[in-house]
Parts: sequence; structure tokens; C-alpha cells
Amino acid sequence: QVQLVESGGGSVEAGGSLRLSCAASGFTYSSCTMGWYRQAPGKEREGVSFIRSDGSTSYADSVKGRFTISQENANTLTLQMNSLKTEDTAVYYCAAGCTSPWDGFYWGQGTQVTVSS
Repeated sequence: QVQLVESGGGSVEAGGSLRLSCAASGFTYSSCTMGWYRQAPGKEREGVSFIRSDGSTSYADSVKGRFTISQENANTLTLQMNSLKTEDTAVYYCAAGCTSPWDGFYWGQGTQVTVSS
């Protein structure tokens, strides 16, 4: 059973940093693309950053140069967020898109990030 559990959200002032973690279980990273999405109030969920099984990464233009995605170990995905802006306020979700034998797209429960001015 694939499970994703986020942690590390919280409140911070603009310009500050937060580090999100996603504890993953029930699958192997080699079969999945991992990523972070976020959803701000009244807005659609959007992709923030992704890391593929080959280690390649991608970022939304709005976070390039400020956020860093990494696979800390076999079970933990992280998102280091620096120079946070008020517009980064959102619920952040860990996600995994997996091929056989774990075919499917999986979501964590989300963690709130609030950036104040």
C-alpha cells in the first residue's frame, strides 16, 4: 500500500525558509516520479517541483532558484523552500506517479505553509 505523509509546514515571515518532508512507503522510487504540488485558497492545484527516477528535476517558474527538491534517502522526499514570498502560501502536497507494479497516482494529506508579510 502506497503511503505519503508530509511534515514540516508552518508559518514564516516573508524572506524566511521552510523545509518540507514526505515520508514514503509501499513502493520503490525507481518506479515513480515524485513531486510537490500546492493549492492556494480559491486557486487550482499546481505543480511546484518534480524529481524523476533518474534524478532529474524540474521546477515551476515561480519557484526556480528558491526551492530545491531532493530525495534525502530511500524513503524521504524533501522540498527546501528559501526566500519565501506571501504568494507561496498554500497547502503543499506530496505526490507520486508510479508505473508497474504500483500503477497509479498517489497523494499525501497535505501540509499548510503560511508566509506573512
